Amino acid sequence: MSKIKQPNSRHCFICGLENPIGLHLHIYETKPGIVESQYIAPKHFQGYPGVLHGGIVAAIIDEISGRAHMGSDPMNPRFMFTGKLEVKYRKNVPIGKMLKIVGKAGKTKRNIAEAWAGIYDAETNELLAEGTAMHIDVAQDQFDVSRLDVLGWKVYPE
Repeated sequence: MSKIKQPNSRHCFICGLENPIGLHLHIYETKPGIVESQYIAPKHFQGYPGVLHGGIVAAIIDEISGRAHMGSDPMNPRFMFTGKLEVKYRKNVPIGKMLKIVGKAGKTKRNIAEAWAGIYDAETNELLAEGTAMHIDVAQDQFDVSRLDVLGWKVYPE
C-alpha cells in the first residue's frame, strides 16, 4: 500500500508540529479519498483515568474526516471548515495505546462535502469512535494559497 504524506502546519492543534500542546499527527493518503494516521494519546489528554477525553476524540474525527477531502497535492489542497459533526462514542478510547485513525471522503456537491472518520484500537482493529461530518470549502478570498509555505503548510520529513 503506497502512502502519500499530507502536509502539516506549524500551529494546528491536530497536525501543528510547533504547537506545544498539540497532537502532532502525521496524516497519509492511502488511496484517493482515504487517509490514515496513528496516535498514542498521552495522559494529559485524558478525561476519566485511562480514557482519552471526548473532546479530543471529536477533534481527531473532525480533522481526519476533513483531511479525506484535502487530496495529496500540497500545492493545491482543498481547505474546508466543519459545518456539522456527529460523533458516536462506541467504547472508551484509551490513552497510552496505539490508535489507528481512518478518514473516508463521501459525496461532494458544489462547495459542500460529506465525510466519515473512525478511531480504532490498532491491535484489535476494534472501532472505538466514529463520526460523520459535513465540510464546507473555505472561500478563495479568505485564504492566500500562494503563501502556504510562509504559513508553515508543507510536507515535513518524519
